[in-house]
Amino acid sequence: MRPGAAESRGGGASPGSGEERALTCVATSDAYDGQPAGQRSERPSGVEEPTDVPRLWHVTLSVSGGEAPLTEVRRGLEQLAHDHPFLLTSRYATDHAEIRYWEEARDLHDAAAVALRLWGEHRQSARLPPWEIVGLEVIDRETYHQRVAEGHGPLPATPVGVHPF
Repeated sequence: MRPGAAESRGGGASPGSGEERALTCVATSDAYDGQPAGQRSERPSGVEEPTDVPRLWHVTLSVSGGEAPLTEVRRGLEQLAHDHPFLLTSRYATDHAEIRYWEEARDLHDAAAVALRLWGEHRQSARLPPWEIVGLEVIDRETYHQRVAEGHGPLPATPVGVHPF
């Protein structure tokens, strides 16, 4: 798991106290075999439910806002890629950018929570434009590869790096 990613999952502070709110998830074990709770068939003996093993999630984060000089946007995204080594590619223009990367997380909720904090947490250190997040897509590895194989977005992230739209 990415350093610092698990730190936000604990704690019981209330959101108004200045502490980060603890993340919670809805248990999915009731739908383990694809059937609603109460309609599940019994598992054969020796077959256990899946554990909380981290998985890879493909994240596409879209941000936009007021115009900023292209050189500053590029420099900020390059610094973000340096600070967040899992970034695959960034595309940018004077008023918007798209960041794509792989995130290791227990479930979609955790991957999305990390993604939604990425821009704000690095805004000052990477001197990113004061843009807001306007889009987020988080898909699991299997879905990503299935979409690519079928010719449906998102296209493979090549070339890797920071590039203009």
